[in-house]
Amino acid sequence: MTTYHPPARDLQFVLQEVLDISASGIAGFDELDAETTSAVLEEAGRLSAEVLAPLNAVGDRQGCRFEDGAVTTPEGFGEAYARMREGGWMGLDCDPAYGGQGMPYVLHTAVGEMFVSSNMAFNMYQGLTHGAVSAIHAHGSDAQKATYLPRMVEGRWSGTMNLTEPQCGTDLGLIRTRAEPADDGSYRITGQKIWISAGEHDLSENIIHLVLARLPDAPEGTKGISLFIVPKFLPGEDGEAGARNALACAGLEHKMGIHGNATCVMSYDGATGYLVGEPHSGLKAMFTMMNEARLGVGLQGYAMGEVAYQNARAFAQERLQGRAVTGAENPDGPADPIIVHPDVRRNLMDQKAFVEGARAFTLWGAYLIDKARREEDEAAEGLISLLTPVIKGVLTDRGFETTVAAQQVYGGTGYTRDGGVEQFVRDARIAMIYEGTNGIQALDLVGRKLGAQGGKPAMAFLEMVKGFIKESEDDATLKADFLDPLKAASKDLQAAATFFMQHGQKSPNEALAGSYDFMHLFGHVCLGLMWARMARIARNALETDSPDDAGFYRAKIATGRHYMARHLPATALHRARIEAGADTVMALSPDDF
Repeated sequence: MTTYHPPARDLQFVLQEVLDISASGIAGFDELDAETTSAVLEEAGRLSAEVLAPLNAVGDRQGCRFEDGAVTTPEGFGEAYARMREGGWMGLDCDPAYGGQGMPYVLHTAVGEMFVSSNMAFNMYQGLTHGAVSAIHAHGSDAQKATYLPRMVEGRWSGTMNLTEPQCGTDLGLIRTRAEPADDGSYRITGQKIWISAGEHDLSENIIHLVLARLPDAPEGTKGISLFIVPKFLPGEDGEAGARNALACAGLEHKMGIHGNATCVMSYDGATGYLVGEPHSGLKAMFTMMNEARLGVGLQGYAMGEVAYQNARAFAQERLQGRAVTGAENPDGPADPIIVHPDVRRNLMDQKAFVEGARAFTLWGAYLIDKARREEDEAAEGLISLLTPVIKGVLTDRGFETTVAAQQVYGGTGYTRDGGVEQFVRDARIAMIYEGTNGIQALDLVGRKLGAQGGKPAMAFLEMVKGFIKESEDDATLKADFLDPLKAASKDLQAAATFFMQHGQKSPNEALAGSYDFMHLFGHVCLGLMWARMARIARNALETDSPDDAGFYRAKIATGRHYMARHLPATALHRARIEAGADTVMALSPDDF
């Protein structure tokens, strides 16, 4: 049986000490003092540990049931969903004009980590609704906002996004779903969508599908895609759910993990839909939802690593096997706990160093989103656009690796269902695939984001790293352990980017063959920057006359040293792979594989 303990102390450290949110000057952030954020995190943590976490294994074992077109969610999910609604958690950062609390997105992200760690499959129902709310809020008409947003923010209605079809996934230019204009200004939507998370369930009164489809006069490719609101139940004159629309769930996908979330095949048979925004501009509107979702999926990666690490740590502290090579540490027992063994320590330190660095990286990304939105800061917008594929791709790859590492600590018990940790492995695996596979994230980073705005965001990031190193270079206690490794890693990043500029236009394969390594190289530098920042703050805290929680700060510095010494040097390996070019990658013809 697994457990979950909300990491409220570390979340508070990142929010209040690393990001210093209450002193940031961003509109609305002055309300996020330490007392307020602590209260929010404490309450969300209690809900996560006491309500959601106990349902995690239940959802995995029971799964969702499909019968006569209806989906029944696992036992206890309905009650948990009601608790989320009652607490206002679904609208924490949503517009107060539609019933939200108007809190910053960074706080929503911190709370979201706990919800994901405790029950990833359950959290997907409200997570998708949040994304749909963002898309309608940004691109919908005033009438659409008035009808849908208050009910979705409250959680009475939920939302989805419908992109993928049997013949296309990433290449949305191939979609075939049709939208025929009707006399009343609405449209009739016909087609099939697959892998629709939360497409049908019994948790909300209505489900609002955002569907990509083609108008009759649509040009070919992605320029011919429009976005439509297609409700399960059509709103009546009073705005409430009325007649059933001509859409249905045709079945559930049988998945490796996230069994508690209903992943549906959706069929639209002349269903009534309402155009969102301008015709043929659907992809832009949908990307409002997808970009938010990609940061959320990156969060899923490390959040699953967090809960897996917690359980592996507890197992290592309790499991007795063998003796420490330096002498018995549990002399009154038959053996020592396995945490005394160096290789188990290495494994746990790898997990801890990744999770804590990834937490800081993700919350920094959420902070940049707030800065871009609330201050209309173009530099912040450019930087988070650049970092989004890194957050999604690197944190889900490494998050999955972390769950596997946690499983390894358990030995044979980790391979059994009774151990519980194998569910974290299965659940985490999907995050590397959906919202754009990680290979696609790497291609997006190198092919589009790196050169965006003439490379201005990328250069700004490198200058940020250089600036941090320069302002800290007189600090002898940081230089050898943090600044020098970060400087070497940033040079590898700059050299790899230069290689792409020199070779990419003449031979695109030279760049694209190294895109995956570049994404991870970039991710290492981002995590290294986070650890250097956290180490400086922890060191300063320890130099006060009577630091609170000195053990926390000492552990923070030690964990950061581990990352810088044993993980950050991987940038040299990634650079070498990139500079090897495409010759070996493209050496075989398709028939030779």
